[in-house]
Amino acid sequence: MKILCIGEALIDMICTDKGTRLAEGTHFLSKTGGAPTNVAAAIAALGGDVALSAKVGNDAFGEKLRSAMQDFGVDTQWMLTDENRFTTFAFVSLMEDGERDFVFNRGADAELTVADVDAIDLGNISIIHFGSATAFLPAPLQQAYTHLLQKAKSQGIFISFDPNYRHLLYGNRQPSFIEQSRHFLKTCDFTKLSDEEALLITGKKEITEAADYLLNTIDAVFTITLGKKGALVGINKTLFTVPSVPLQAVDTTGAGDAFVGSVLQQLAGKKSKQLTEENWKAIIANANLVAAETCRYMGAMEAFKMLKR
Repeated sequence: MKILCIGEALIDMICTDKGTRLAEGTHFLSKTGGAPTNVAAAIAALGGDVALSAKVGNDAFGEKLRSAMQDFGVDTQWMLTDENRFTTFAFVSLMEDGERDFVFNRGADAELTVADVDAIDLGNISIIHFGSATAFLPAPLQQAYTHLLQKAKSQGIFISFDPNYRHLLYGNRQPSFIEQSRHFLKTCDFTKLSDEEALLITGKKEITEAADYLLNTIDAVFTITLGKKGALVGINKTLFTVPSVPLQAVDTTGAGDAFVGSVLQQLAGKKSKQLTEENWKAIIANANLVAAETCRYMGAMEAFKMLKR
């Protein structure tokens, strides 16, 4: 059975002039990206059967994204081309103080429609992953996203959700992000949250409080990733921590997406409701290993290529 990832496929334009604002930057490195795109690549690299539903422009960068996914073995039949919009870009530069100078040029990824996702044959789809980075912003994708969620739920398809909050994207739309995330949390079967996202979405000040809130308000198995402290897991009103893998990280970009990809690849073909606490401990431990391996390399896609070896 196949896993379907839906959401943005975009190009990250990374300024390689350290400590330089984008306006003054002269050297940029283009990288394929987008959270659900990363997850799809990780699943494929790990040997999973996965498709990506996204929209790109009719340009060289759209072709770059499609080609990169095909190289990993991702099914791109639902990776559509918008003839009227350019491929989405995210320009970023890391400043000396650790802050990011960020410009988001949104294009084709926003234009995935309800009709587009209705054309997808869900007959052989066992898991749908929603990785929401841009999907909660006003656009046709927002409606397509919610529509597919309802359709998946009605057909008993396993639903995975990763909020992927980006403050630079949402700004004063943060309340809308929280409201939409809570809806998805109450509907999904599995979710991965960062510690920042757990606090933001639950409105709590401590991780233990956030975890207790989630235990009592959602039915999904959830993980809260805590970096070096491992992953906090909630299942059947029980909390436990799965230790992280010690390492000297080169680049943490894509580690969260690799974690999710590993979890979903392991769940494919399994009856998730029959999994025990021990089963979940093993799944999360393996996902921690994959995330750690990803951190050993520069760049998410480069790291995922190493997973194929």
